[in-house]
Amino acid sequence: MPTITTLTLYPIKSCAGIDLSAAIITATGLSHQHVHDREWMVVDSTGHFLSQRSHAVMALIFPVLQPDAMTVHAPNMPPLEIATAALTAGSLPTVTVQIWDDTVTAHDCGDQAADWFSRVIGLPCRLVRFDAACRRLASKKWTHDSEAPTRFSDGFPMLLISRESLDDLNQKLQAQGRAALPMNRFRPNIVIDGVQAFEEDFAAVIRAGQTSLQPVKPCTRCPMPAIDQATGEYGPDPMDILMTYRANPRVDGGVTFGINTILLEGDGEILRVGQEIEVELAF
Repeated sequence: MPTITTLTLYPIKSCAGIDLSAAIITATGLSHQHVHDREWMVVDSTGHFLSQRSHAVMALIFPVLQPDAMTVHAPNMPPLEIATAALTAGSLPTVTVQIWDDTVTAHDCGDQAADWFSRVIGLPCRLVRFDAACRRLASKKWTHDSEAPTRFSDGFPMLLISRESLDDLNQKLQAQGRAALPMNRFRPNIVIDGVQAFEEDFAAVIRAGQTSLQPVKPCTRCPMPAIDQATGEYGPDPMDILMTYRANPRVDGGVTFGINTILLEGDGEILRVGQEIEVELAF
């Protein structure tokens, strides 16, 4: 029987994730201790989002959750504590920020956080928190009749990958004398196993208890899988191997690995590592 093997929450976009044994599933993705996936984001002086694509050192920014607070760690820096309690009106200034083609409102987290992140990343930047009053939707080109809200993800609430898909890639890498890659290079929220490699690409619905997930869009890959998440440095890039067999006509020939996923049913339900799932294929 297929099962969930990993649940990972990324509180701050493009920073390290937190592996969980259980997580609440919401329309905007995973949640734990009232912290939502990609609820925070780092922006430059113009309000444009920053990511590992151009600042690989962000991989070394590690959040740790406590009740009502998140402590953020980075090498050679004192820890930074960030409040995670729900915001009251006017408690933080509202700003406008840019993530890809979307302009959204957010709350600026203050000068102390801005100074901390600026020192780590090496350029002036600020930490912002998603404005709960703002409604950012995934592309209806892919969600069709469903309205799928998301926060500061690249475009969809969750990314799902099967363990077998990574095993398939690693077999191809090792056949060429290259090292196997860990799953965290691809930064999924949900990892499943007990299926065929890339079966997630053809799933119509994935059910876990009272929760129903709908895979909607193959995830096109950028250079980030080349970044070692443990060192924040570029390592061997798997893109050349992926290009040989993962070009996907559904996204104009882009290289894909993993599937972007939305919630159909089960808002507020709990997903658990080890939980059995049912994969309903689309054909």
